[in-house]
Amino acid sequence: MLAAQADRVMALGEWEERWQDDKIGFHQPHVHKMLESNIDKVLAGRTGVRFFFPLCGKAVDMKWLADMGHSVVGVEIAEKAIRQFFEENNMTYSEEPVPTIPGAKVYKSSELNISLYQCDLYSFSSSTEGQFGAIWDRGSLVAINPKDREKYASLIISLMAKDCRYLLDTLLYNPELYKGPPFFVPNDQVQRLFGNSCDVELLQSADALTDRQRGWGLDFLTENIHLIIPKSS
Repeated sequence: MLAAQADRVMALGEWEERWQDDKIGFHQPHVHKMLESNIDKVLAGRTGVRFFFPLCGKAVDMKWLADMGHSVVGVEIAEKAIRQFFEENNMTYSEEPVPTIPGAKVYKSSELNISLYQCDLYSFSSSTEGQFGAIWDRGSLVAINPKDREKYASLIISLMAKDCRYLLDTLLYNPELYKGPPFFVPNDQVQRLFGNSCDVELLQSADALTDRQRGWGLDFLTENIHLIIPKSS
């Protein structure tokens, strides 16, 4: 099944183009229901948690968490997405270069604890912003090129603090029918990518098929939410 999409590659420019052309059907104008329903498991009683959003787009989830008193760091290649996030949420922000990442900029909210880095995800590392107490991955692992998944998992694991709780959203469908993105990520691959250093638990599974995905030719679409926690050494 994985072979059907193994060679599919999206260039960073293709993602920027999608934002420029407003081909952003993946953006949700409301807080993700599966984040809302599982937030207690992610927070685990903690306050003021530092959240990392890989490939954050302009997710409204970031403001929702920051409004609760958490801090948010996101990485996104499309400058338009970052500016729209602040503008659509009526926030003022500053913009400055990132000395450790050539060509990168960081946009910081003046009102809330939100910093969004405009750069290639793989240029970002724990030396940029340290490690995180939580990660919300909606549309990131499923968006990266399938051949980069090991590299991606290594980066994410390196960004996890000892008490990190990583909430991962994946999609199951028949990859013979649709080339992606979003890409098909089976549960056993999540286990292979993260299971050596982390405990992986499937928290929730839901039918996510809408007319939009029927239009892609899909006959079923399952959305899975995994909770991934570093194994205590």
